[in-house]
Amino acid sequence: MNIRVGFGYDVHQLVEGRALWMGGVKIDHRLGLLGHSDADVLIHAICDALLGAANMRDIGYHFPDNSDDTLDMDSKIILKEVVALIATKGYKVGNIDATVCAEQPKLNPHIPAMQKCMAEVMGISPDDISIKATTTEKLGFTGRQEGISAYAVVLVEKVEDRG
Repeated sequence: MNIRVGFGYDVHQLVEGRALWMGGVKIDHRLGLLGHSDADVLIHAICDALLGAANMRDIGYHFPDNSDDTLDMDSKIILKEVVALIATKGYKVGNIDATVCAEQPKLNPHIPAMQKCMAEVMGISPDDISIKATTTEKLGFTGRQEGISAYAVVLVEKVEDRG
């Protein structure tokens, strides 16, 4: 079996007047994440990890933040397209392990919905997506609630041609 590992990281600033999207799920919070797309840091970190595992550059290369085509784009669309991109090189998602760093809101109650949503988008089992939420104990920009970051590690598997 041919497997590869990828790592991704993303961060976005918390601001008023924006919706908070995390793992494809809209979360009720007084602040949202600022970005060219919907700024879903979890999906963006996962996309970077998937692209990295397949040696296909990064999310900004494929979905530039200066393009009208990606303005306010739903990150679930980006995730679906990234899975299709890595498939062009013969890869499929094996599993995902991700961590979101946020002081507020508390994300643990939303994790099952995030797993379900992203699994449906990627065509995999929710059991293949591990999401953990942590704080930075009030330290740094996360602790001051200025932003949220996410880290992701993925395993991709080469699809064997059975033809």
